[in-house]
Amino acid sequence: MAAINAAKRIFRKHPVIVNSLVYGTLYVGAEFSQQTLTRKILNNGKPAPYDARVITHYGVLGLGFFPQVYYYWYKWLDGRYVGTAAKTVVKKLLLDQFVLTPPLLVVFYVSMSLMERKSDLFEECRNKLIPTFKTSCVFWLPAQTMNFLWIPPAARVIYVGTCAFAWVNILCWIKRQDY
Repeated sequence: MAAINAAKRIFRKHPVIVNSLVYGTLYVGAEFSQQTLTRKILNNGKPAPYDARVITHYGVLGLGFFPQVYYYWYKWLDGRYVGTAAKTVVKKLLLDQFVLTPPLLVVFYVSMSLMERKSDLFEECRNKLIPTFKTSCVFWLPAQTMNFLWIPPAARVIYVGTCAFAWVNILCWIKRQDY
C-alpha cells in the first residue's frame, strides 16, 4: 500500500513527467513489438537484429513530444468542455480528431523523415497523411469516446498511451507501406 501511495504522490507532484514516461514507454514498445514481429518472427526463419536507430526515433517522439502535447491539450479540453454529456463528448471528439490529430500526424511524418535524413522531408507525409488520418478516425473516435466518457482527466494521457500502443503498431505498419 505504501508503494501505491508513493506512486500517487509522484503522479500528483510530477504529472507531465509520469505521463511522459508511461506514454513514451508504450509508444516505444509498439515499435519494438513491430520489429519483433517483422524481424524475429515473420522473417522467413532468418532473424534480423533490432534497429535501435528507428526505436530511438520513436522514443524521441513518444517521450519528448507527444505526451506533453496531450497533457496540455487534455487539460485545456477538459477545462473548456466540462462533463460527459453527449453534446460535450461530441465537441471533444471533433476537436480532438479534426483539430489536434492532423497536425500531430504531420509532425510524426516530417519528424521521422528528418530523423531518417530523407532528402524530401514532406514526401512521406504527402503520400500517407490522408490514409493515416482515415485509419485514425476508425481507431481513435471509439477510443476517445470511451476516454471522454469514463476516464478521469488525470488519467487521460496514460489511457491514450495505452491505446497508442495499439495505434502506433498500426502507424508503424502504415509507415512501412508504399503509397
